[in-house]
Amino acid sequence: MNHDKLAQNIGMLRHFINNSLGLNPDVHEITGFHLNEPLLDAAAHNSYIETISNKADTLYLRSKEALCEMTTYSYLDYIRRISRKFRWKEKDVTLAFDYTDEDFYGEVQGLDIHGWKKSSTISGKFKFLTCSIVSDDIPEKIPLISVPIRMGHYKSHVINHCISLIKPYIGKIELILFDRGFYDKDLMYELIQLDYPYLIFVPKHKDKREVLYPMEEGDKFTVIWDYELNKDKTKYRYESCLTFMKQIYDKRTDANYDWVFATNVEDIELDTIIKTYKKRWRIETRYRVQDEATIRCKSKEMKIRYFLFAYQQMLQTQWVCFFKNEVSFKRFVIEMHETCKKLVANPGKRYEQTQKL
Repeated sequence: MNHDKLAQNIGMLRHFINNSLGLNPDVHEITGFHLNEPLLDAAAHNSYIETISNKADTLYLRSKEALCEMTTYSYLDYIRRISRKFRWKEKDVTLAFDYTDEDFYGEVQGLDIHGWKKSSTISGKFKFLTCSIVSDDIPEKIPLISVPIRMGHYKSHVINHCISLIKPYIGKIELILFDRGFYDKDLMYELIQLDYPYLIFVPKHKDKREVLYPMEEGDKFTVIWDYELNKDKTKYRYESCLTFMKQIYDKRTDANYDWVFATNVEDIELDTIIKTYKKRWRIETRYRVQDEATIRCKSKEMKIRYFLFAYQQMLQTQWVCFFKNEVSFKRFVIEMHETCKKLVANPGKRYEQTQKL
């Protein structure tokens, strides 16, 4: 691996830490230069910061004093840089939204921890909403933005906010893919008003079974469905297409399935709609990769959890964009840690933190 390129990416991580936590080398004794090495160490060994470093208290204190938005915009600053490098602004994109979560063990308090009753040990979850590129012709399939999710949030508001933040760095949005957890009248209405094309997998308990039952195996058709939304003491009526597909064969599982999709794309191809939707699964593969660099944490503070989550995404984004064809993600994180440790031991060889990509 090219160690100059590794050092450059380490500099970007330090820059991300400083911007996320409001650290200035001219003011603060401990900055991203000092915090990056223990963070990489924890990521490489899937460990706790406090287990391997004496800087955990400083990191947690700075995280609590900062705002979650500082982490969001720090990550977006990196996306801005690489979007210029790969010219995403010139390309049409397919996006996918999904929730991911982190387990919490302990007493659930506040609105940041979502209660969890499906386990005798896990009592809650910290949740994050992520929007990723999943386009076929863009090899850099990375998270463009992730935001923390509190209990009682409005899907439509958070999703529209995320899109507004990433739009300056991408081209035309061809399609936005959602799983069944996003089948929401308010979300569909807002996406239609903003002219964003969507494809949502409809959950079983809402998939209009009265339409599916009379169909024959292999049948496919689309109908215009009328919706009514009660919002802000007003009733709104709108239309969306529902595509019904009865007992379609899936080669991967060697089984037949019913599929129902909601979309505002009237001319969507029925023969390729399932293949198009399955692009969304790439985001789930990315989560499994990111788990290989998990920085463990016991804190109840969302600011800390979100910063660590975004740092892990920074690592994955760097790997996907610049190192994926050379080494595995785990090997990349280990190499980053080893290189960072050498740079810290030899301060005279520091690299500029804001080198251009």
